[in-house]
Amino acid sequence: EVQLVESGGGLVQAGGSLRLSCTASGFNFNDYAIGWFRQAPGKEREGVSCIRTRDGDTYYADSVKGRFTFSSDSARNTVYLQMNNLKPEDTGVYYCHLTSSMGRYWGQGTQVTVSS
Repeated sequence: EVQLVESGGGLVQAGGSLRLSCTASGFNFNDYAIGWFRQAPGKEREGVSCIRTRDGDTYYADSVKGRFTFSSDSARNTVYLQMNNLKPEDTGVYYCHLTSSMGRYWGQGTQVTVSS
C-alpha cells in the first residue's frame, strides 16, 4: 500500500519561509509523478509543484514560481517543498500527491497558514 506522510506545515508571517516534507513508502514502480497540491478555504484543490521521474521535468504553478523550490532525496524516498517569501494567499492545506499507472495517492495534508 502506497503511503505518503507529510510534515513541516505551520504558522508563519508573510515574507517568511517553511519547508514541507513528504516521505513515500509502499511502492516499487519507477515511472510516476510526485508533488504537491494545496487547497485554500472555499477553493478547489490546485497543483503547486511536481516532478515526473520519467524525464525529471519539474512543474511549478505560476503563482509560486521564483518563491517555491521542489527537491527530492531518492535515498530517503522523500520530496521537499521549500517555500520562501510566503504570502497570505499561500494559506491552505498542502497535500503530497503521487500518480502512476497504478493509481493516484494522497497524503493526509499539512496546514500552512501565512499571516499578514
